[in-house]
Amino acid sequence: MDSGRATATFAAPLAALTVAHDDEDAVRRANATAFGLGLSVWTADAARGVGLARRITSGAAFVNAVVASDPRLPFGGTGRRGYGRELAAAGIREFTNTRAPWVAA
Repeated sequence: MDSGRATATFAAPLAALTVAHDDEDAVRRANATAFGLGLSVWTADAARGVGLARRITSGAAFVNAVVASDPRLPFGGTGRRGYGRELAAAGIREFTNTRAPWVAA
């Protein structure tokens, strides 16, 4: 990676595009950042896109679609882009304190 932009995070409607030599290079480049909010893989072969997305660390993965948020799905990042989830059932659990009662017989 010869550009700092490839490993930076942006808080705007912005896409950083890079060309990879092959699938291995694409996964290596995508995982070479400390951030991981969301990823978008674009390909004519959806099964290939799903396979690639599974190998990349991020909070959300989209194949042939832009990164988006939906209140029915948990949303959050990995690495320096967040810890935990918001929205959906997983998000509700982030704001609860689970209690484990125990009564000896």
